[in-house]
Amino acid sequence: MAGAEGRVRAVLVICNGGFEGMRHELSGDETIIGRNPTTDITLLDESISREHAIVALDEATGIYTLEDLQSTNGLKVNGKRVRSAELAPGDEIEIGHTNFKFLLNDGEE
Repeated sequence: MAGAEGRVRAVLVICNGGFEGMRHELSGDETIIGRNPTTDITLLDESISREHAIVALDEATGIYTLEDLQSTNGLKVNGKRVRSAELAPGDEIEIGHTNFKFLLNDGEE
């Protein structure tokens, strides 16, 4: 990961609710999403588990993967319930009542 530290490689943009438009940078190799204040992306939504999902980057391939962390209510990618999915630019992710759009390089679809 030399040289890539601190660089924004991808973002999740909230697409609904009071935080619509908020951008969450995926600058690390792993980003945990959940209700717990210690998660990387904290969502104030009772339908979300304390540690709901993780977005991981495979440095070798540049592929981001979203994985459900055995949450109660699961997650969806492009309207389909998944346990794990490779993310592509423009994918829509639903976690609880929050919808995100996955973008590469801070805005590319």
